[in-house]
Amino acid sequence: MSTILITGATSGLGRHVAFELVRSGHLVLAHGRDAARTRQLVEELRGEGTAEGFVADLASLAQVRELGGRVAEAHPELDVLVNNAGVGGGSPGSGREVSADGHELRLAVNYLAPLALTRALLPVLRANPPARIVNVGSAGQEPLDVDDPGLTQGYSGLSAYCRSKFALAAHTFALAEELHGTGVSVNVLHPATYMDTAMVREGGISPWNTVADGAPGVLALATRDLGSGGYFDGTRAARAHPAAYDEDVHKRLSAVTDRLLDA
Repeated sequence: MSTILITGATSGLGRHVAFELVRSGHLVLAHGRDAARTRQLVEELRGEGTAEGFVADLASLAQVRELGGRVAEAHPELDVLVNNAGVGGGSPGSGREVSADGHELRLAVNYLAPLALTRALLPVLRANPPARIVNVGSAGQEPLDVDDPGLTQGYSGLSAYCRSKFALAAHTFALAEELHGTGVSVNVLHPATYMDTAMVREGGISPWNTVADGAPGVLALATRDLGSGGYFDGTRAARAHPAAYDEDVHKRLSAVTDRLLDA
């Protein structure tokens, strides 16, 4: 059985996946932003199996890195990371928001946070092959403007969301190349369209699918060997935005990402 860290586990898709995994006998490390909700979730999970809670605000890179350090120290056997936590496009007409570090919020939580957490945990994952990284992305993808990654001009919450998910997909493909031969796989998926989550409802959208519809793809990538560097639509291998595979895009994205993470 695996030791699996799931970010954003206190609600929606993350919560559903956490219960499915703990019932299957895996040790689930459930991350949440709110301490009380995380504690309540862990109590419920322990009624089904083995779980432990970790609290951090992923809108703070310092807290993301501290989370990685705590998990690595407490669970050197970690072999699966599910980067599930995310921020949607926001309510209709809502304005631009920034993270604790001053980064555009969607880019910070949906892209910079999973990247920073992955970097913090890579030494542990490399020590436990075969290890897996699952990035929960979206079919909504729009190339990131590396000259204006924070979308300070012509801001749209939906566009910011789609740009963050594009960056996550492009990063996944570049990281897969970097990790080739290490025993660590990394894939990205669109779990399901407009699941019944707070993120979707906040956007004023009537859900099309349940979180149970989105779970099989995440569960498959977290527990089975499905290769590395792939993009999945649910459980089906698919194709991301064409530009997400471009090596020049990867280089430019890497440069701006390093600058943002060091800021």
